[in-house]
Amino acid sequence: MKDALLATLIDEYSTVEAFASILTIESKVLASASALEELPSIVEKKTELIGVLARLEAARDAQLAELGLPAGWPGMELAADSDARIAAQWSLLQKAVERARRANTNNGELIRVRMDYNQRALAALQVHAPRKANNFYGPDGRIPAHSGV
Repeated sequence: MKDALLATLIDEYSTVEAFASILTIESKVLASASALEELPSIVEKKTELIGVLARLEAARDAQLAELGLPAGWPGMELAADSDARIAAQWSLLQKAVERARRANTNNGELIRVRMDYNQRALAALQVHAPRKANNFYGPDGRIPAHSGV
């Protein structure tokens, strides 16, 4: 049973590393001008990996229960205390999760900065001119006809 737990940890580690790689790509895209075109496929891949991680975590918790250990962190700590291979893989997984967490936090900040920039750009385009003298392009890309000006 410990071999199955070890295999699950290895799969979790690989999936977290794949997720971190997607976050790195996302970071580069967020810093580029082409974010709108590339982000949907990145979000789709992240969503897929999150599903895989949830299934692996459930499998790990079931394996811990079969070993008579509690689910989650407490059970993994106990399993790691009694098996050096599990301890080594658990440590690798924790480090990978921390790297992914930092990358995700960084991407969240990039998104916030980009949203702030877009808000300021939009505000600059929405000039507060009198309504009668509105010579700016409308939503259809045309200058509105002046009636009675």
